[in-house]
Amino acid sequence: MKRTLAIVSAGLRLPSSTRLLADRLADAAGEELERLGSQVDIHVLEARDYAHDLVNHLMAGYPSPELQRAFDSVAAADGLIVVTPTFNASYSGLFKMFFDCIEDTALTDKPVLIGATGGTARHSLVLEHALRPMFTYLHAVIVPTAVYAATEDWGGGGDSQGSLLRRIARAAQELAVEVHRSQPPAPVDPYHDPVPFERLLDGT
Repeated sequence: MKRTLAIVSAGLRLPSSTRLLADRLADAAGEELERLGSQVDIHVLEARDYAHDLVNHLMAGYPSPELQRAFDSVAAADGLIVVTPTFNASYSGLFKMFFDCIEDTALTDKPVLIGATGGTARHSLVLEHALRPMFTYLHAVIVPTAVYAATEDWGGGGDSQGSLLRRIARAAQELAVEVHRSQPPAPVDPYHDPVPFERLLDGT
């Protein structure tokens, strides 16, 4: 069976440690799914590429075609990996805006792996205090292991880097198991529950 993973990375710079962590998680999860017998398609979405479209969506009330395709990719994926930089002990505004704009049922029962990056390990609680509550509110199935990567985890070597790799492997395995046993998302029908013509005419 073919499975798809959508990756949402909210890094602001190129290259960024946020995208680096997202890629490591995606590669590890893809390998685990292949080990379980699935073919895997991975779709990476950089939130920064949709920044202007997200603002316009909030102002106008509807997404651009490009932004709608990004939302559809997330909604149609069997599993989701999300990674944000840490700003002021929380997720970035761009990351939050992406998930503020997406259809509020798009993540229902979808397996999600949450990750974050930051300059110091002291901010790692962002995963439990900010990201996990938000995705719980969106009715996602969040895997138990969340992954935080501080600057020292990338360049420190030794136990710090080894600990990060172990967390990535454990989280990826948990996501792969959830995706493997879940049902593929039902296709979105854009004509389901249309607004009655009478309501369109009366302006309500």
